[in-house]
Amino acid sequence: MEARVVVEGGQRALNSGHGGVVDGAATRKFLQQQSQIGTLHQLLAGGIAGAFSKTCTAPLARLTILFQVQGMQSDVAMLSKASIWREASRIVHEEGFRAFWKGNLVTIVHRLPYSSVNFYTYERYKSFLQSVCGIESHKGNVSADVSVHFVSGGLAGITAASITYPLDLVRTRLAAQRNTIYYRGIRHALHTICREEGFLGLYKGLGATLLGVGPSIAISFTVYEALRSSWRTQRPDDSTVMVSLACGSLSGIASSTATFPIDLVRRRMQLEGVAGRARVYKTGLFGTFGHIIHSEGMRGLYRGILPEYYKVVPGVGIAFMTYETLKRVLSHNFTEL
Repeated sequence: MEARVVVEGGQRALNSGHGGVVDGAATRKFLQQQSQIGTLHQLLAGGIAGAFSKTCTAPLARLTILFQVQGMQSDVAMLSKASIWREASRIVHEEGFRAFWKGNLVTIVHRLPYSSVNFYTYERYKSFLQSVCGIESHKGNVSADVSVHFVSGGLAGITAASITYPLDLVRTRLAAQRNTIYYRGIRHALHTICREEGFLGLYKGLGATLLGVGPSIAISFTVYEALRSSWRTQRPDDSTVMVSLACGSLSGIASSTATFPIDLVRRRMQLEGVAGRARVYKTGLFGTFGHIIHSEGMRGLYRGILPEYYKVVPGVGIAFMTYETLKRVLSHNFTEL
């Protein structure tokens, strides 16, 4: 789910200012501008946008993680009493207001390279697929373009997630800590995990992550393109930014709804064996699904979905607007040089 915002930003930038079939000359001009901006500037804009968005929505992100892992450490009978307001009040009372941003530093450290790799590989995969499939000479083929973006986005998300996964795991463990502090920071967490669980411990839950990244971006792109095309057809005079913002937020909700169970499973697998606790899920990805359904019911797979929704809508919007603003500023500064 974290890959969604970054790739969507690139797609929105490509389609910005156009509704339906993109004019060939305009497309070439845009691609030339993107080339002039350069990989470094484009990835810098994406990285900063992702980090800023994550910082703004960090409280909701931490609430989501705490809800997702409740079934691992609480009496199941008490889980029905959980609520966003009760958990938020507990954090403020027991840990202080700053605790809402617990683990946010590693989130930023993770988001910058993640966004950079995502943007870079997305463009590379897209160019490769266009050349292999011969789509460059058929710019008006909307379905072919969507297919290329669909596959390129999924591959980019998987690549970025694989490269930066240890930081994602550390972020989850830091955010899931309550009163008892087992990991004192990023370096201590990395060292402790390697010492107690081995190097492969840094990749615990990677399978579930990769299984969720591809479908998440694919669904997000499909829903975004369908909504945007329909909107621009019926209301062509509406602001492009507002249309993209609204459609992107709705696509984020659709993507989160479809892939949230996989995200919940990966969070729990990431926390397996923390602080010497006994392992709960010993049968892999599908066994974990079965264990959660058996002990918590189908609703257990969507534990924490409300704070996730509250996070997705502003998160996608903030990331998109920040990315577009920085891209324009960097492009303007570059052309003046």
